[in-house]
Amino acid sequence: MQRSTLLCGALLAVVAGLLCLVGEALGLDTQHVALVGGALGGVVGLVQERTPAQRAIGFLIGLFVAWLGFAVRALYLPDSASGRAVAAVVVVAVCVAFAAGSGNRLPLWTLLLGAAAMVAVYEESYTADSPAFLAQSPSAATGVLLAAGIGFLATSLQWPGRTPAAAQTEAPPADDEPAEEAPTREFATTEGERP
Repeated sequence: MQRSTLLCGALLAVVAGLLCLVGEALGLDTQHVALVGGALGGVVGLVQERTPAQRAIGFLIGLFVAWLGFAVRALYLPDSASGRAVAAVVVVAVCVAFAAGSGNRLPLWTLLLGAAAMVAVYEESYTADSPAFLAQSPSAATGVLLAAGIGFLATSLQWPGRTPAAAQTEAPPADDEPAEEAPTREFATTEGERP
C-alpha cells in the first residue's frame, strides 16, 4: 500500500512538472493551474467511490456550474461581498441539486471539487478584470480541465481494482447462522439412580 502511494505521488509530481514545462512551450496557460488541477484531478482518481465515469462527470459539472456562477456575477450581480455571497450560495445549491437529482450517482464531493477548481484558478483574474470574463474564463477552464484530466488519469491508472478498506476486512458471521451446539454428555445410569 505504501509503495502504491509513493508511485501515485511520484506520478502526480511528474505530471505537475510536465504541465508547467510543456504548457509554456506550447503556449498553453497550464503553468498557473498545474498544481491545483493536477492535485484535484488526482483526488477524483484516488477516491474509490462510484465509478470513474461518475466521478469525472461530477467534477465536470461542478466546474461548469462555477463557470456559470462567474457569468451570473459578471452580468447581474454587483462586484461586492454581497454579490460574491449570492453567487457562492447559488453554485453550492445547484451542485447539491445535481447530486440529489442523480440519486447520488454523482457524488456531491466531486461536484464541489470541480467548482472549487474553477474558483481557485479564475477568482483572482475575475476580480482584477471582471469585464474580460468571456475572453479570460475559457482559457482558465480549459487549463484546469487539462491538468485535472491528466491528474485523474495518472491516479486512476495507478489504482486499478482497488477495493475499499471496509471490503478487505473479514465480515463477522451473520446473526442467523446457527451456533455450534455444545457437546452433550451421556451418563450411564444404573438401576435405581436418577438421571
